[in-house]
Amino acid sequence: MLWSFRRCPYAMRARLALASAGQPVTLREVVLREKPAAFLAASPSATVPCLETDEGGIDESLDIMLWALDRGDPEGWRDIPRDGFDLIARCDGPFKASLDRYKYATRHPESDPLAERAQGAAFLGELDARLAGRAWLFGGSARLADMAILPFVRQFAHVDPAWFESQPWPDLLNWLTAFKASDRFRQIMPKYPRWQDGDAPVRFP
Repeated sequence: MLWSFRRCPYAMRARLALASAGQPVTLREVVLREKPAAFLAASPSATVPCLETDEGGIDESLDIMLWALDRGDPEGWRDIPRDGFDLIARCDGPFKASLDRYKYATRHPESDPLAERAQGAAFLGELDARLAGRAWLFGGSARLADMAILPFVRQFAHVDPAWFESQPWPDLLNWLTAFKASDRFRQIMPKYPRWQDGDAPVRFP
């Protein structure tokens, strides 16, 4: 069973991997301001996504991605070099920290949101350089690194779309546009009703 929240980038990337692997789960959509007791009992961190399996709970989105791909990887997402995992770590660490301080500036009065935006932009500039002349980070098709990072790039872009689209990142912009226009993105983004005790199971994908 997957506890999820539609717009959360961590939950998005978990759903992306489950869909790629063809790994069916029961999905429960959480409203984060009204977390149900069953979810809090399942998730030690009280955050989405959380996957309940026969072997126990998995509370980290990247671990859920790897769990799904260990059970089926028909699209070859695991076929990335070591620096693909390094990129994911940088996304989840410094880039996500800057994204939070930029997007949620009122929660971080100690930070300068424009300075944080500039730090995030430096990482995006590196991704744009890596994407030069190709559609995806590691070859001609999407891999784990692309799908682990793109939901956060999407979130960064939505803070100030006009500014984002004016930046000199043509390959990055094409990468994000292709992702948002893809069948896989549409597959993971339907609107799910908020789960309540007694609801009929919702199957995903």
